[in-house]
Amino acid sequence: MNTTQGLRLRIYLGEADHLEGAPLHQALVTAARQAGLAGCTVWRGVESFGASRALHTAKVLRLSEDLPLVVECVDTPENIHAFADQAARLLRAAACGGLATLEPVSMAVFPPAS
Repeated sequence: MNTTQGLRLRIYLGEADHLEGAPLHQALVTAARQAGLAGCTVWRGVESFGASRALHTAKVLRLSEDLPLVVECVDTPENIHAFADQAARLLRAAACGGLATLEPVSMAVFPPAS
């Protein structure tokens, strides 16, 4: 298996975060796709808290409309760094707080069978 060095960008936000009336996570995925990144996935969490210390949870007795989301993108370090700047602009435009992490990863690409 051939691997190459990559970088993973994780952006932590909430379902209630919007940009121009649309969910912010959708704007991030669309921007990642347009930037040609290798991949981008949105993960929904069941419980979290952030800088505000407010608890967001999916517990039955306390249904939240602001569950935690993680937008995770993987590509080459150069492409991720370029996209991270664009993602930061989107977060600022949405006027919401956010946290992002960058982590080195080993990537192996498996093309579809022909």
